Amino acid sequence: WLLVIAAALFLLVALGMGLLISIVARSQFVAGQVAIIVTFLPAFLLSGFIFDIGSMPGVVQAITHLVPARYFVAILQTLFLAGNVWSVLLPNALALLIMAGLFLGLARHKARKRLD
Repeated sequence: WLLVIAAALFLLVALGMGLLISIVARSQFVAGQVAIIVTFLPAFLLSGFIFDIGSMPGVVQAITHLVPARYFVAILQTLFLAGNVWSVLLPNALALLIMAGLFLGLARHKARKRLD
């Protein structure tokens, strides 16, 4: 169940980011390009899935805190390798929840502004 909850939180963040990008972008093509550059590449390179965050330079480590996939990967690694370690799971889940609220709130605000 914890994996399902974590995946749902990550999907809420991704949904919020996607909505925000699609609202701000002028065309579908631009939205697709921005989505790849803003979400896929940072998630792939800065999440800790491929490269260990601890071995990255300090500036890059600070930037990884802005990447939602970092928190999801930390939850996955904890669940699969260590089990229910709440001291790791809760802060990462809280970060995903905050990001989901932020992106969904911004998307709602931009959509309402655009419709008015």
